Amino acid sequence: MTTTRPHAAAAGRTTRGDAVRAAARAGFAARGVLYLLVGALAVRIGLTGTGEQADRGGALARIAATPFGTVLLWSLGIGLAGMAVWRLSEAVFGAAGPKGDKPHKRVLSAGRGVFYAGSAFLVLSFAVGERGSGEGSTDRQSRDVTSRLLDLPGGRWWVGAVAVGVVAAGVWIAGRAVLRKYRDRLVWGRLASYQRRFMDVTGVAGGVGRGLVLAALGFSGVKAAVAFDPREAKGVDDVIRSFTQTPAGPWLLIVVAVGLVFFGLFSFGQAKWRDPSPSVTGSPSLPRGGWV
Repeated sequence: MTTTRPHAAAAGRTTRGDAVRAAARAGFAARGVLYLLVGALAVRIGLTGTGEQADRGGALARIAATPFGTVLLWSLGIGLAGMAVWRLSEAVFGAAGPKGDKPHKRVLSAGRGVFYAGSAFLVLSFAVGERGSGEGSTDRQSRDVTSRLLDLPGGRWWVGAVAVGVVAAGVWIAGRAVLRKYRDRLVWGRLASYQRRFMDVTGVAGGVGRGLVLAALGFSGVKAAVAFDPREAKGVDDVIRSFTQTPAGPWLLIVVAVGLVFFGLFSFGQAKWRDPSPSVTGSPSLPRGGWV
């Protein structure tokens, strides 16, 4: 009896680990679909000036318009929920890697888990017909949240602090992409040369494009704090369109949009080739942490 209990416990941990690992990979795939669609919509805006939304709402509306839209929306929502489960499991058990059980790593995983749980809820709400949960949400929500923060005592400083943090996160994401830090979390030694090339091209271009969008979102928040005007805060769609107001015009928007498409492809590569190393805390074997 005493001999079988450790084996049963180990088998249970393995089963849970397999389930959470599968959920994480489904989450990466779902994230990839969303980024592909947002990037493609942004490319269309840059080339044609169309009025389509280049954000989550626009991507969901595009999916909903397909013959199997409802099924696809449910699949995406469940995939994002799987990503949330994985991130929250990291917060509880610790992430993989030598420092995966550090408090700041757990807090970061918890934040990512909450983010993906919210994203899954919005996608599933859209799937059941609550269209207001997706369409136009990023621009409107950015202004609404900024307005509420500005109404708080010291609200300008709250908005400024959050915005600077978002800018820093964008720079950090782009910097890590340029340094190819993602290689540490892939089964790099087992990849063929063409697979490595695929991950390098999509990882660098995708990370830089995503980082630029995030930094631009943060910069708009800084402007809102300085002007004490929530209308200065932008969502993803407004930020992407704002790239056309630079000296490079729509070409910068197209470059950033292609970067978002590449990040979608990179997410598919992560779903397949992420390194499933076990956590030092003895938690189930899971893909290691990375970009949100």
